[in-house]
Amino acid sequence: MYFANTMKYYIIAGEASGDLHGSNLIKQLHIEDDNALIHCWGGDLMQQAGATLIKHYKDLAFMGFAEVVKNLPTIFKNIKFCKQDILSFKPDVLILIDYPGFNLRIAEWAKKQGFKIVYYISPQVWAWKSGRVKKMKHCIDKMLCILPFEKEYYQNKWNWQVEYVGHPLLEAIENFKNSNSNNDIISNKNIIALLPGSRTQEISKKLPIMLQVAKHFSNFQFVVAKAPGQNDDFYNQFLKGYTNVSFVRNDTYNLLMHSTAALVTSGTATLETALFSVPEVVCYKGSNISYQIAKRLIKIKYISLVNLIMDKLVVKELIQHELTKENLVKELNELLFNKEKQKILQQDYKNLKDKLSYGGKASVQAAKIIVDFISA
Repeated sequence: MYFANTMKYYIIAGEASGDLHGSNLIKQLHIEDDNALIHCWGGDLMQQAGATLIKHYKDLAFMGFAEVVKNLPTIFKNIKFCKQDILSFKPDVLILIDYPGFNLRIAEWAKKQGFKIVYYISPQVWAWKSGRVKKMKHCIDKMLCILPFEKEYYQNKWNWQVEYVGHPLLEAIENFKNSNSNNDIISNKNIIALLPGSRTQEISKKLPIMLQVAKHFSNFQFVVAKAPGQNDDFYNQFLKGYTNVSFVRNDTYNLLMHSTAALVTSGTATLETALFSVPEVVCYKGSNISYQIAKRLIKIKYISLVNLIMDKLVVKELIQHELTKENLVKELNELLFNKEKQKILQQDYKNLKDKLSYGGKASVQAAKIIVDFISA
């Protein structure tokens, strides 16, 4: 589409995943609007896709309550700067990608300034903080959802018409498979991937239990995906004494592409693993206090996105006291040697992909909706 005047897009993503999905959206916006001028908060991928990078997400990411409190002055400074930069740029549309703590504040302010607002990748208000929806409905002009049940949730519970565009992970994984043939990870044994998460506390709770399983499967190579923010010394304390355990860093997709099965911490990684068609066991263990609080606050049937999307138990979830070496050994045996279970699981994975593809790429559909919206 060609506009007589240059259309200006301002996109805010605050995390690595937002940078990835934002970059694919930017590529499609340039296809839909060959005259597009795009400024963004994001990362290297969004910049490479053709946007002017205003602020890198690495300057925004503060994890954990204590770190957030300590960095409150920086957070408020970033919010102030963001508002000033938006006013200066005067975009035709503000596109917010996930990152609700920051983006919902900006949305509320921007609405009062008269800007058009599109939210791409809904906050997971169906799990917790549903009270946010009333404010979201008031200040967001277009909500673009990436999970199929979100459209029904907003429509039935909140009488809010939103759009489902499919899941951007499908596109990201397809792009990775098409552009990568890195075989460095291949060993002479079948590989079991261990994805213990990224935060110090969750790794410390789960990785030791995951590793205990390695001694029961000596014919397999167990490979730990190290988190970018954790140093090698932190992992070494857990990895000592294992002969069939190695690790990778910043190479999780390549690891999954060559894995026979995986033990995965709950979160987006459970969905990524399924989209690589890797049989998995979902693992969750927190402190007892954190678990009891979460159980009361989070109102969902399953903790894995795979099971939530399919609305049934596709992949086994071992939660809290159920996450033991014995249970992991039992479930991994099922995944590796039960042919009937493998067959059912792969069919469920196929159905999952069909649900998430929604007739095309998420970024293509999102870009078309955004360009149509601002040209109407």
